[in-house]
Order: sequence, then structure tokens, then C-alpha cells
Amino acid sequence: MYNVKVNNKEFRMTWESSLVTLDGNEMKFDMLEFKKGKFHILHNSGSFEAEVVSVNKEEKIFEIKVNNHLYSVSVKDRYDDLLHEMGMDTAGSRKVDDIKAPMPGMVLKVMVENGQKIQKGDALIVLEAMKMENILKAPSDATVKKIHIIKGDKVEKNQVLVNLT
Repeated sequence: MYNVKVNNKEFRMTWESSLVTLDGNEMKFDMLEFKKGKFHILHNSGSFEAEVVSVNKEEKIFEIKVNNHLYSVSVKDRYDDLLHEMGMDTAGSRKVDDIKAPMPGMVLKVMVENGQKIQKGDALIVLEAMKMENILKAPSDATVKKIHIIKGDKVEKNQVLVNLT
């Protein structure tokens, strides 16, 4: 059983092969994926073209276009509900306070300054490790509290490079 929210309207759903039960109503359909992320669906003598526009696996949110209408779909299963009941559903979104070196290497570039406001995904540091350049990115929106390294520093695995607030 899944709890599905489509454009903020909630449904209870089960899915087995080509049979979906939505709030107790059975719906049979035929579906063919003709290109990665694009589907042709036949249901009740109607033909629909669907496309998966975007997927956020962590939050289980999908944007799906059906016949050129965009829908935001979120899906929760019984395990998500159980984690919510236990108060553990925010564990994956906890704030990260330190950016640590994922491996030993050398700092090629520091792309932020103390006090700078950063957004999730912003490039912070370029670290060379095993002859490859690795860009360390911000895990969430934050402010740079303190930078512990400079260009040319050699770092060890798990060494704190930047503190965030």
C-alpha cells in the first residue's frame, strides 16, 4: 500500500502488474515504455502519453507529464509512515556542520570565503586525489563559518576542511 499525493490531492494506492487500485477503485491499463522515461498508456479506450520529467529519489518526488499536463507526485510506503511515527523521518535531512575530506589529497582551489552564504550544490573546494580533481559541494544551504585549509595543503581522509553554520 502506498500513500500517493498528486498535485496535493492524496490517494491510497496499490500496484500489481497492469492493475492499480486507487482509493478502492480498480483501474486496468496497458503500458509500454517506448523510450527511457517515456510511456504510452491505454486505459478505458483512451490513449495517454506520459513522461518522467524529474525524479528526487531521496524525497520520493516525481514530476510527470501526461498529455502535456505536468503533475507533481510524491509517494510514501509503509516504511516511510513507520519512520514518521518513530520520529526518524528527518534523519536524512539533518544539517551537516563540517565538510570533511572524503580521501587523502591536495587542495587545488578554495572557492569560498569565511562568512560567505552558500546554497546546496555550490562548489566549495577542488581536491586532487589519485590524479583526479574532485569538487566538494555544499550539502545544504549554510554560511561558511571557518576555512581550515588553503591552496596547496595536503589533507588526510576525514580531515575537517570547512565548518558551516
